[in-house]
This record gives sequence, C-alpha cells and structure tokens, in this order.
Amino acid sequence: MSGDFTLSATSRAGSGKGASRRLRRLESKVPAIVYGADQPAQPIAIEFKELVKALESEAFYSHVLSLTVDGTAQQVVLKDLQRHPAKGFPMHADFLRVDTTHTINMQVPLHFINEDKCVGVKQHGGLINHQMTEVEVVCLAKDLPEYLEVDLADADIGTIIHLSEIKLPAGVELKELQLGEDHDQPVVSVNAPKGSSADDEDEAEGAGDDTE
Repeated sequence: MSGDFTLSATSRAGSGKGASRRLRRLESKVPAIVYGADQPAQPIAIEFKELVKALESEAFYSHVLSLTVDGTAQQVVLKDLQRHPAKGFPMHADFLRVDTTHTINMQVPLHFINEDKCVGVKQHGGLINHQMTEVEVVCLAKDLPEYLEVDLADADIGTIIHLSEIKLPAGVELKELQLGEDHDQPVVSVNAPKGSSADDEDEAEGAGDDTE
C-alpha cells in the first residue's frame, strides 16, 4: 500500500507553541514530528496546502505513506492529527516510521455495504444502528488494509454483527479480540422501527418486569 501518498517536509529547529504559531502564520506550514524505528524523533514542517489536500482522502489515514524529509524518503503512517477546535484545519501531525519486521496498531475505517439491500430495512422497515465506524487493527505495514467491509445485505430485524464477524485480510487481527472473547463488541445492528409490534412486545416485557 506504500507509494499511494507522498509528502515532502523539511526539518525544523524551533519548538514550543510560539515557534509552531510562527511556522503556521508566517510560512504557511504545519509543524509535525516523525518518530519510531529506533531512531531519534525529528521535528519537521509540511506545506499547509499539501497536507490539507492529502487529508481530504479517507485512505490517507490508513495508508503507508512516503515522507521525504530534506530529500530523504522514508515510509511512515499517520498516528495522530491535531486540528483547530473551531475551524478544523490541521495544527500538528505525528508520523510513525514503519519497521517492516514489526506489527503496527492502526485505526481503520469500516465500510458498511449493501445497506440499501438490507433485508431488515427493505422488507420490514428496520433501522440500521452503527455502534462503530472504525476499528483498531494489528498487522505488518505491508498488510495494512485501507478499510474493512461489513456486509448488511442479509441482516434482518434483530441482527447484531460483532467484531468477530468482520472478514479480515490475511495477516490482520483486531486489537480488541486479542484481549479476549469478552471484548467481542457489537459493530452494527438492525433494529425494529419504533411503534412496531416487536417494539411494543419489548416494552410490555419491560413493564412486566417491574410488577410484583
């Protein structure tokens, strides 16, 4: 997956909030840092427009990137991004160098497919409820998926899809499932519409539980 995105950066000497503000305002650059792979952390600066354009693609957040710093290219992934709380533009970025021999932990988006064909929705008027929009995967950089798909075509009313039911590419594991079966959390469900008979039965059962 490397090579799909490239960024150019320059090393920077200044540190602290004052230096970062000057970098953003006077040079139209975003302060960042690249670290990992048993090398010293290196403060860098990236052209504001270049980073903003790259961030427009969802794939940028879960790809191995080619980052060139002062003419030297290295493979990295985006580990953290700080945005302005009101305006949303990038204020600082953290990049992790990729070590091809060690696994990395990355957040990967979920793509819910066939929602328009979902049995519970089309035939019974159900409502799709997303509990998650991304998951943390553990894998080698070469196996890092751009996204994971969750197929809802056959999901009927009452269906709950859990983490363990997500189809994973070879070499990819989910961080939560490594922690044990009790971490097999729900990802998405198809619920009965409000006011349906199933909904009324649930409320009646709930009311009956309160009686003595």
